[in-house]
Amino acid sequence: MFQMASFKIKPEHSGPPELYYNETEASKYASNSHITAIQHEMAERALELLALPEGKCGLLLDIGCGTGMSSEVLQDNGHCFIGLDVSLPMLTIAKDDEDLESGDFVWQDMGKGMPFRPGSFDGAISISAIQWLCHANSSNENPRKRLYFFFQSLYGCLGRGSRAVFQFYPENDAQCDLIMSQATKAGFNGGLVVDYPESTKKKKIYLVLMTGGVAQLPQALNEENDEGRSQIDNAGRSFVWNSRKNEKIVKGSKAWIDQKRLRQAKQGKEVRHESKYSGRKRKPKF
Repeated sequence: MFQMASFKIKPEHSGPPELYYNETEASKYASNSHITAIQHEMAERALELLALPEGKCGLLLDIGCGTGMSSEVLQDNGHCFIGLDVSLPMLTIAKDDEDLESGDFVWQDMGKGMPFRPGSFDGAISISAIQWLCHANSSNENPRKRLYFFFQSLYGCLGRGSRAVFQFYPENDAQCDLIMSQATKAGFNGGLVVDYPESTKKKKIYLVLMTGGVAQLPQALNEENDEGRSQIDNAGRSFVWNSRKNEKIVKGSKAWIDQKRLRQAKQGKEVRHESKYSGRKRKPKF
């Protein structure tokens, strides 16, 4: 069912994430526009799968937040967030981002548990991170135990009735079964949502976990029901199609910033004033 997309060595096979994502790799990761666009797109979908009440602005946990790409999506949608990651260089980039002002970051190995009080969060998302726990990087690491402890502590810090959504890249059925079995053992129920299952390029896998009673899983996306959603163009830019004006709004453009400003104003937030510099590309920092 789940096969490796190519013969390229995956990062999780190169050693522990705190060593793989050193200052050099973290900088390359943060400056890659294609990675940024894809991460934003997957975070938007994960947020949608959380199925938060309409209009509710919650406190969300971003597990394996990296340089804050997914945290930015949470903030743009009106939520406060706590980002957690094991790579200090990745977190340093996230903390230095002045635009990420509605949250904070925690340096923590998720395999050692979530260091938060019970019921702290209204939901959690994780983009491309959970598969790292399936690999033992030392003789005293047991993937099964680390996964169980992670899910058990996550269950505790989520409010009842909330969800956690993980986008991940399972290598095979056995790895997927391992992750799901430990989540179930920790108290979660739920299952997989596979978007675009027939597409090699667009296929994405999300594990949707619920803390309340058994509920129906969200509908997966396919070519027939994705109109109006975030997409990636040939230049690796994220955009949303505006059907009223018959044009695409590229993320970071003036039109996109204007939409974001209007959305935040409707939420009662203080927004920065509009200027002629909105949407202009900044010069590299010295």
